[in-house]
Amino acid sequence: MGLTKSLLFLVFCCQRYILLLGYCSMEGEGQQISLLDGVEDRFGGIVVNLMEVESMTVDDFDAKLDASLKAWKDQGKKGIWIKLPRELSSLVDTAIKKGFTYHHAENEYVMLTSWLPQPPSTLPCNASHRIGIGAFVLNKNGEMLVVQENSGYFREKNVWKVPTGTIKEGESIWAGAVREVKEETDIDAEFVEVLAFMESHQAVWQRKSDIFFVCELEASTFEIKKQDSEIYAAKWMLVEEYVNQPFHNKEGNEMFKLIANICLKKSRDKYTGFVLTKDSPKKSLYCRVDHANLLNETADQASTSLSD
Repeated sequence: MGLTKSLLFLVFCCQRYILLLGYCSMEGEGQQISLLDGVEDRFGGIVVNLMEVESMTVDDFDAKLDASLKAWKDQGKKGIWIKLPRELSSLVDTAIKKGFTYHHAENEYVMLTSWLPQPPSTLPCNASHRIGIGAFVLNKNGEMLVVQENSGYFREKNVWKVPTGTIKEGESIWAGAVREVKEETDIDAEFVEVLAFMESHQAVWQRKSDIFFVCELEASTFEIKKQDSEIYAAKWMLVEEYVNQPFHNKEGNEMFKLIANICLKKSRDKYTGFVLTKDSPKKSLYCRVDHANLLNETADQASTSLSD
């Protein structure tokens, strides 16, 4: 009798355990997984910014991303952007396996994208160009500022060149030219105008294009103190001497010769470039000197002056 009661009690406990498992399973199936917090952009896409998320496990991200992608597809969303901070780099592989690709990266984050409709994707590519400057700086004696570099293409070529550099993020072309001259030679100079610009393709990492702006600057100080880390030598040189360097006449250096001749013409007041017409913290506008007053003209006045 005691054995029978024990068996019955055991069966009862098993039944309760099975019922409990079923209840928990139904609870799990009915539990709704929250979506990733995204903001709709102007082009029918979603931007997910995880920069402020303190932590997220791979499993949690996996589940949320699955649920989010299904919801976004149902809603007809197009391009999906996910901004992942360095601290959540462990989540990158999960996103890649679900069809995301790298768009760009900065020191603090990586941006991943996915195009939900049928291809082709209309998402914009990442930065396609690098912006560089060359500074044609004249002093009161009509001499130009030239340098020789410790490294780079011109190293040990015995070629004198204008100060050059790359524009920083959020920096205007004119400001970058002034900064580079100051950094390389300690010369203070004021921006005058953009003389010309040149495009070079597959010039950066054998993939990106380079746009190089040649800017005229007017020196306000004249004592050179070269930047030892980058500059081997620096001096003032007659423009004609700069132009007549043998390097400019070698085959394949036609662009360098053309730029040198533009500088020579400008030094003789026989060339007109683009002046800074309007400048603000976020936008700068350059135009020809003879059209610099267009900002203050009416539509009729502007059309008349442009046709002159």
